[in-house]
Amino acid sequence: MKKILFVLILLGIVAGGFFQHFFEFFRSQPPETGVKLFGNVEMRQVLLGFRVPGRLDEIYFEEGQAVVFCDLLGVLDPLPYEIKLAGARASLHQARAALAKMESGHRGGEIRQAAALRDQIRASLNLAEKDLERLSNLFGRGAVARKDLDDVSATRDRLRAELSSAESALSLMREGFRTEDVEAAVAAVELAEAQMREAENSLADTRFYAPSDGTILARVAEPGTVVATGQAVYSVMLKRPVQVRAYVTGPQLGKIRLGMKGKIFSDSHPDPVEGAVNFIASEAEFTPKQVQTEDQRVDLVYRIRLLVEDGEHLKNGMPVTVFFDDIH
Repeated sequence: MKKILFVLILLGIVAGGFFQHFFEFFRSQPPETGVKLFGNVEMRQVLLGFRVPGRLDEIYFEEGQAVVFCDLLGVLDPLPYEIKLAGARASLHQARAALAKMESGHRGGEIRQAAALRDQIRASLNLAEKDLERLSNLFGRGAVARKDLDDVSATRDRLRAELSSAESALSLMREGFRTEDVEAAVAAVELAEAQMREAENSLADTRFYAPSDGTILARVAEPGTVVATGQAVYSVMLKRPVQVRAYVTGPQLGKIRLGMKGKIFSDSHPDPVEGAVNFIASEAEFTPKQVQTEDQRVDLVYRIRLLVEDGEHLKNGMPVTVFFDDIH
């Protein structure tokens, strides 16, 4: 009796497993009605690199490793960009100091110094004029040579020009800098600020991060490599978006519309996932060799693409079957 009971239990377990796999198999198969299409999973691949050139210091991921958004992928030698940033910072300080000087005007000591120089030239001019008057009287009596009179006259003229220049300089110092000069100084500060931001941005770009979740397909460069701007360092397959490329025949095309929901079946998972049509080709093409349709007599098909909402188990290139049952 115990042996019979044991055999019955064993048969029940086997039968339960059989029916479970049986139902899972049929659950994973698309229905026989509606529109059934065949296609492949598409996942975007991108080449990632630095926005600035330089020598590659570190690279942190190997082929096949998963990365998530903002993972640090690699680092360039930052020293050249740190030097540029230091130079830009010094230029900015210099430009700001020049602007501050113009906005505040000349210091009192500088103005007093210019006034003293003017007074000194004026005193020298007064002395030269007296010497010229004295020599003119002597020259009239024939007591001095013409050359001596000409020398004193030239000195008087030179001192007059110097006095005029000193008075103009003093007047400008008291009035302050011209509006045009101040505006030029403001523009110089803005330029220096822009150059500093550029230097800061370039320094930050010596470290680059994953733009999205994905998987490293290829590691193209190694530490020590001098890379150019935009040169590929990694090839990455993005985790999102997941799309399915499928093909419809001419008669089926009229039943498919943008935004239409479809069920996507794969051999690796018992439950279908849902996708929405986001692209329909406007021109026909010959059936691709990798797509096996049920009717091999159809040569011309139209490509469509579905955006998959939840396709964690789908892999790039995986063959799938797409079923549309919402046909009107």
